Amino acid sequence: MKRILLISLIFLSIFTSAYKKPEVHVIDAEKNAYFHNNLGINYLNEHCYYASIQEFKIAISLSPSTQATAVFLNNIADTYMLIGYPDMALQPYEDAINQYGLNFLYYQNLVKCYSKLGMIQSKIAEYSKGTNPLSKIMLGLLYIESGDLKRGIIILDEFTMTEPDLLITPAVKQYIKDTVKKLNQF
Repeated sequence: MKRILLISLIFLSIFTSAYKKPEVHVIDAEKNAYFHNNLGINYLNEHCYYASIQEFKIAISLSPSTQATAVFLNNIADTYMLIGYPDMALQPYEDAINQYGLNFLYYQNLVKCYSKLGMIQSKIAEYSKGTNPLSKIMLGLLYIESGDLKRGIIILDEFTMTEPDLLITPAVKQYIKDTVKKLNQF
């Protein structure tokens, strides 16, 4: 009986020691998207533009429909603008605003892109027809970019009065103050 018990214990110890719980690897796409975005920023700081663009594309593909995607889109568009390709930057800037339309920087960047592409007047006509309150931001910025500072300031000020509770409103108010200071310096 002792012998059977001993053999059973040995067999059981061998059997249980050989069992290894399978490792489970979980890939967190959003976490990896942030990693690739940060890597893209590092490449951008090192003037490795192609690598930077590729990392931003990976970040966008890993997290295609989050608020953070707007940041990734803005970053890739900024890179295109930096290397002199505003035509390539246009779509990512527009997509960033569509993804998250409450970041004032995205509107400013898009207006700069329109300016580089010579599209200011056509976009003024387009945004003048818009009924979306955020269209007023674009319209005001477009007028300011075209040199009609007073009209742009009035439109942006109207926006801040009609939409005081939006997250973007404080940034618009600050922009108005800064623009008025510039206007008063002349």
